[in-house]
Amino acid sequence: MMNIMEINNYRAIIQYDPDIEMFRGEFVGLNGGADFYASDIKGLKEEGENSLKVFLEMCAEDGVEPRKNYSGKFNVRIPPELHANISSVAIAEGKSLNQWVVETLSDASHF
Repeated sequence: MMNIMEINNYRAIIQYDPDIEMFRGEFVGLNGGADFYASDIKGLKEEGENSLKVFLEMCAEDGVEPRKNYSGKFNVRIPPELHANISSVAIAEGKSLNQWVVETLSDASHF
């Protein structure tokens, strides 16, 4: 189960905090922090919209781009055996290792 909620095309990770008996949402992929709390899903969506609105207003006032920019590159350290295995699988499927990794990660990242 993915604990991701989308609010106005922004994604938030949702977790339950047993200490306060509330759900906590935190937007991801932002150039800053924006979180929100509620005891039910309806309230979580409402509070998320409010939190996001305030965050976006602050970004506009400060001239800051709300979303982080991603380069499309990242390094992953894996065991040599795994590297060899996935390279073989990619070749067997007629793909470059990069193409295979992109497709595999894309398939795994849908929520």
